[in-house]
Amino acid sequence: MAVLRASPVLPQPIPSSSSASQSRRPSRGRITAAALPRTSLLPLKSSCHAGAKKTLLPRRGRERLPCLPTKEEVAAVGGAEEEEEERRYLAREAWWGVRRMGRVGEEMRRVALVQAEAFHVPVALFNDFFFEFFKAEVLSALIYKLRNSPPDRYACLVAEEADATTQALQAPFEKIIGVVDCMVQDEGDILANLQGANEYFYVSGIAVLPSFRRRKVGTALLKACEVLALQWRQRFMALRAYEDDSSARGLYSKAGYRVVSRDPGWVTWVGRRRRVLMIKDLPLHDPHIEQQ
Repeated sequence: MAVLRASPVLPQPIPSSSSASQSRRPSRGRITAAALPRTSLLPLKSSCHAGAKKTLLPRRGRERLPCLPTKEEVAAVGGAEEEEEERRYLAREAWWGVRRMGRVGEEMRRVALVQAEAFHVPVALFNDFFFEFFKAEVLSALIYKLRNSPPDRYACLVAEEADATTQALQAPFEKIIGVVDCMVQDEGDILANLQGANEYFYVSGIAVLPSFRRRKVGTALLKACEVLALQWRQRFMALRAYEDDSSARGLYSKAGYRVVSRDPGWVTWVGRRRRVLMIKDLPLHDPHIEQQ
């Protein structure tokens, strides 16, 4: 299943904090979470290449995107070996396991391919050329987010077949068939719907390869997002869906999300699809109970 949305929006660099290790691998169809300490508010500097196009960011206006990535840039972000923590599944559903994306060049390229397959709008002429360019832009955006957001404020989660026997028969990284972006944000129009909150866990860009849709991959991705939100001690999860996309809204409703607001009606006058904002409440964290 793939949920359509607007072009991927880059998160603003967000304060960093330390993180704890994940819990043990959960059994099929269950989710688990390990408590992490509350984050500190330390500023994070960001840098971009000159001459790149601008994209609207959640809170502070416009920021520059990096240019299309070279092989050296991809290697610089993902040159290190994946940590064991990133190999563990956050959640499992049916045949699928969901984990954090490893910072490896080929794995990031595979993620960019899955997202491009989901969000690229075909054109009449030179479609292959425009698809490759769009895929390069998606990879560039992914590198930007990895470089400018600490690991406890942004994560890209990937879904793959959890059967080790099947994985052994697949080429490296081709086992990734679903992707979702997770980030902590503080956008004002969303916070207006969240009583007593100053930030929230935002889910965006759920993408599943066409041949794997309607096979509970989206459900597995949503479960993993909830695990991560609990680890990051967030009270609310938020996402946007198109109002006329009944399939996606049905998936989110089953996962516990509820509609709290809609885009104004005039957005359809300028050719845009109307969206709804959906929220899910998470359990409150009581430090006294956690210490027992």
